[in-house]
This record gives sequence, structure tokens and C-alpha cells, in this order.
Amino acid sequence: MGEKTLTRMDLSEAVFREVGLSRNESAQLVESMLNHMSDALVRGEQVKISSFGTFSVREKSARVGRNPKTGEEVPIQPRRVLTFRPSHLMKDRVAAGNKK
Repeated sequence: MGEKTLTRMDLSEAVFREVGLSRNESAQLVESMLNHMSDALVRGEQVKISSFGTFSVREKSARVGRNPKTGEEVPIQPRRVLTFRPSHLMKDRVAAGNKK
């Protein structure tokens, strides 16, 4: 597996090359899109991107955990967690090794 990480700058550079916006406009577009997605998730909405997957927020209830070093029981507070469920097309593409 490669260890490359796709960053915001990589995304804005791809928009710059493929769409033809200026570098500044491309960066603003990527930032705006990510902000819209984040805001929707904070409100508890799902973010569904066709052929990619669905981001959603799930409520986890309080539970008792265990410290692996000491074995001591520790209470874990209820919290909201972000989940991602890839689409079948994305699963198939990743399983095929990104071959086209």
C-alpha cells in the first residue's frame, strides 16, 4: 500500500488543472465544499456523495471500558462519532486496485 496522503492542496490543485479555475478560486471552492459538508454533519445530517459513499454522525451511548494496561474499568461518556459507509461502486473500485 502507498503511504501518500491526499490533502486539501492536492484537491485544489486537481480542480485548478481539470476545471480551469485560478489556484485561489480552486482553493476557495474546495474549502467551501468541505465547510458545507462539515456544517451538515454538525447539524446531524447525512452527506451522501453518489458513487463515493455516505458520511453520517452516530450517537454512542455511555459504556464501561477497560484500561488495557491495568485492567481497570473506566466509564466512557456518551458521544457523537463520524462514520463513513462507502458505496458499492467505491468498494468494487478499491477491491480491484483502482484499475479502470
